[in-house]
Parts: sequence; structure tokens; C-alpha cells
Amino acid sequence: MEKPSVEMPAVAAFLIKEFGECAALGQLAEGEESRAFAFQANDNPYVLRISRSADGFHKDAFAYCAFSGPALPIPEIVRIGNFDEDLSYCVSRKAAGITLQDLPEDDLPTIVEPVAHVLDAIASTDVRSLGGFGRFGPDGVGHFPTWHAYLMAIADARQYDWLALQSHELRAAAPPLLEKFVQWADHCPEICGLVHGDFGSNNVLAQVGRVTGVIDWSEALIGDPLYDSANIFFWRPWLRCMEHQARFLEQRAPVLERSLQLRAYQLRIGLEQLFQSAMNGAQEDALWALARCKAIAGRAVSDG
Repeated sequence: MEKPSVEMPAVAAFLIKEFGECAALGQLAEGEESRAFAFQANDNPYVLRISRSADGFHKDAFAYCAFSGPALPIPEIVRIGNFDEDLSYCVSRKAAGITLQDLPEDDLPTIVEPVAHVLDAIASTDVRSLGGFGRFGPDGVGHFPTWHAYLMAIADARQYDWLALQSHELRAAAPPLLEKFVQWADHCPEICGLVHGDFGSNNVLAQVGRVTGVIDWSEALIGDPLYDSANIFFWRPWLRCMEHQARFLEQRAPVLERSLQLRAYQLRIGLEQLFQSAMNGAQEDALWALARCKAIAGRAVSDG
């Protein structure tokens, strides 16, 4: 989904209309589908996000109501509505701190353990009453009958048309990777837990050695919480914050290095990234994901 184009004067005018005032307005680092702005109103700090769809915003609101607590800080969603005829907006309370991706590397060793504790809090969240598996909607209900069904969707031509990829290199490389994933997926257990879906870099806020917020639940899933760790391991060559987290997780649980389950999830994440990047015309990103998938699939592992 293409990011909307929004001018700062229009944002300021909108916020004054909604809140009666708008101070300290500034642009923030953004996700792939939304524009983000920090502002103050009535002496309170907020974040405004603008997107072409409100679905992710409603998932954030659901996550705040259902999952937020001392061990899992999720910013409160204050308002969701229409920015104009084509765009939706969401206003949330602004958590202190900056993203892990923006932290100086010297600060990363002190934050990896608190981040791992938040990962544990996500994994221990009881979601058995929600229903379904895979990505869930604003109502908290997953779109698949089982976790295995979600995992295997990547190899279903009705849901992922790999033959539609424009690049011959990508089309040719996909079948053996998909075959390897299908083989490994048989080792993945049927688990009903909470998965953030995009954890570990620009969606985790930190300040002075503590996690202050976990944001953007648009990719959240019901399934095996190990999937969040797999996301960290998949992206470790791309971002230093992910590399530091992966090292900490390996030290804390050496068995991860031999886990076929973890490697299967990394390959599933990589195939999703490859497909979406290719379909969006992001050829360099798709080729990076391809190289990463080949590295994951080619490494000998045990199923211990």
C-alpha cells in the first residue's frame, strides 16, 4: 500500500480543528504504509498517523485494550477517524524514548535484556479466547483455522501467485525455497500464542535502558510466539539492533542455534518479504530477501 502524501500545513490545520491547538509539530520516522507526526495539545504529547486504511489503527486499539500492561507497554489510542475523503488517521499517546533502530549502538547492549523480557511478556499473553490463527483483524479473530494453515498459505498459489513475479530470477528461485519450507513446516507445533509480527527494530521504543512502548500491531498474529524471535534472527544482517538481540537470545537459549522450527519461521518470513517486495516493485529489497532465504535454506540444521 502506497504511503499517502500529506503536507505539514494541512496536518497542523487538522489538529487545530480536532484538538483546539497544535504545538511542537514535527515529522517522525514512519512505517511502510503511514505518515507519522509528533505534536502536543493541552500539554500532552501525542502521535498522529495518517494512512490509506484504518485497519492497522483499529488493531492497535484492540492490542492496547487486550494486551497492554506493566510488562507490555502499548500506547493508548485516543482517536481514530477520517483525515479526509481518502485517508484515515489515528492519534495515540506518545511514549517516551526512541526506537531500537535509532538507538546508538553503544546503548544496545544495555537494552537487549529488557527487550527480551517484553518478548517473554508477549509470548505469555493468553489469547486462547480470541479464536483463529494467523493475522487477526480489529476484532482479534485470526483468519486461518490453524497455525499450520497460516504457515502453509505462502505455498498456496491461490494466495501467493509466485508466477506473477516479473523477475525471472525470483520466479526460478522461489520453488526450491518453498519446497524446503513445506518440508520444514511439518516440524512446527500447533501453538496458540500472541505474536507481534514485526518486533525488534522500529516498533519498540526505549529510554534509559528500559522499554517504554511496543507500537504498530498491524501485523499481529495468533500462533507460535517463537515467530517473533525468528523475525529478529531473519533481520540480524540488516540492522545492528537485530544483531545485538539475536546474540543475546542465542546466549540465553543456545538450543535456538539448532532449532529447525526457528529456521522454518525465518524462511517463512523471508519468503513473505521476498514476495511483497517483488510485487511492490522493490527489486533490491526482494533480491536481498532472496539471498537471505538461500542462506537460511542452505544451512544444515538439526531438528533438536
